[in-house]
Amino acid sequence: MTAPLRIAALSAWHVHAEEYAREAQQHPGTELVAVWDEEPERGRALAESLGVEFAPDLEALLARQDLDGVTVTTATNVHREVIGKAIAAGKHVFTEKLLAPTVAEGEELITAAREAGVRLTVSLPRLAHGYALALRRVLEEGRLGRLTYSRVRLAHNGSTADWLPARFYDPVAAIGGAFSDLAAHPVYLTQLILGTDVQVSSATYTDMTGRGVEDNAVVTVTGADGAIGVIETGFVTPTSPFSIEVQGTEGSFQHGLGEGGGTSVDTGEGPVALDVPADAENPFAQWVEAIRTGEDTTENLERAQALTALVVAANAAA
Repeated sequence: MTAPLRIAALSAWHVHAEEYAREAQQHPGTELVAVWDEEPERGRALAESLGVEFAPDLEALLARQDLDGVTVTTATNVHREVIGKAIAAGKHVFTEKLLAPTVAEGEELITAAREAGVRLTVSLPRLAHGYALALRRVLEEGRLGRLTYSRVRLAHNGSTADWLPARFYDPVAAIGGAFSDLAAHPVYLTQLILGTDVQVSSATYTDMTGRGVEDNAVVTVTGADGAIGVIETGFVTPTSPFSIEVQGTEGSFQHGLGEGGGTSVDTGEGPVALDVPADAENPFAQWVEAIRTGEDTTENLERAQALTALVVAANAAA
């Protein structure tokens, strides 16, 4: 295939909807041709800002022979339905996390995509960032020894500053609050560190702004080897730095902590700054490459499923 892939953006529900749609405009291998939204007014506004057509009928849009793929940024609780329709129509799918509200539903979509010969990719962007690549290298080299502890924190002030849309506090549409949304990133990073088989030990959720879902959360997990992982998130902290801390029997890794907030390893002689590589291709670019080559983004889908499993377990524990 040499012509750009023709992409439609499905729904402006999620705050990253425009971001992914613009990726389709900016990537040299894709072009954005339409926007669909279950709420026409919201969809037309996004289509106008992007300078593309608004398509009011999802089935008619997916039936178009000149459409190759879609970005899905609907409410999480309709992912199975919308992604399922796109797959059934033979369209490639790039979707915001979570893939689906349950692991079983996610597996149905993965199986359907493979049977249909379409590429399905979930947006797990921080795995491609330079600090994550540096962390992966440190772990693979065993420089920290036997891992004992990890802590990953990602939070913002979306609730206290009131910039998140009200629909993000709908426990049905969003299948939860801050943990189901923002914590996805520290979850999959924790699973990168301690393994995808970690188990939820406890979950503490609070609703500090009275919107009906958690806007402040801490979840602890344990690994098979006894390591403890702490996952922190929230919508109520304006100056909280994104940070990663990993402790082992022979050293520690830090990112975003201390003076300068850099990336370092300490094996007993003080922190040594790491050479952080450039970011790898982001998930959208990985998806486009997978479409071109016909290869599944296997690790991405495995990590997406592990992410869903942990979020579901944490919500149940809370």
